[in-house]
Amino acid sequence: MTYGLIFWGNSHYSNIIFRLQKRIIRIIVGRGREYFKTLKILPLQSQYVLPLLLFVVDNGDYFKVNSEIQSNNTRNKSNLHLPFSNLSVYQKGAYYSGIRVFNSLPSQIKDLSHNKNQFKCDLKIFLHFHSFYILDKYLGVTGFKILTIVQPLFHVLKFYLNSC
Repeated sequence: MTYGLIFWGNSHYSNIIFRLQKRIIRIIVGRGREYFKTLKILPLQSQYVLPLLLFVVDNGDYFKVNSEIQSNNTRNKSNLHLPFSNLSVYQKGAYYSGIRVFNSLPSQIKDLSHNKNQFKCDLKIFLHFHSFYILDKYLGVTGFKILTIVQPLFHVLKFYLNSC
């Protein structure tokens, strides 16, 4: 299911596959979002976010930071520069979507992008904790609200997931 997900995870076909994933989980254990957490399975959109962000971190040389584009000291100066585009095909691509998703990350996780292993570990914990069903919900969440809730639970979740 994850083969080539970075390319097709933002298409309309992903909704069909996500419904199939939920149906399979329901067959195995029952209903509810909590079962994804119990089985330690990421929902499809969270599985899409993970390789997309790892792509951005691995290929950081291809992305520009806002502070390189403009000299004003703004609150978004550490975010990646989002190029202007009207084409939805380009906006759904890995490059553009990767920038949008990376800029929506909480700053504590974003700051770990220089350490790929720690970044991947904390990102997995973040995605397991929230189990995003829809990419727009991920993009709409603010980092401050999330980390005031998640920060005390990171050590518990690291132990729970045994992935770090």
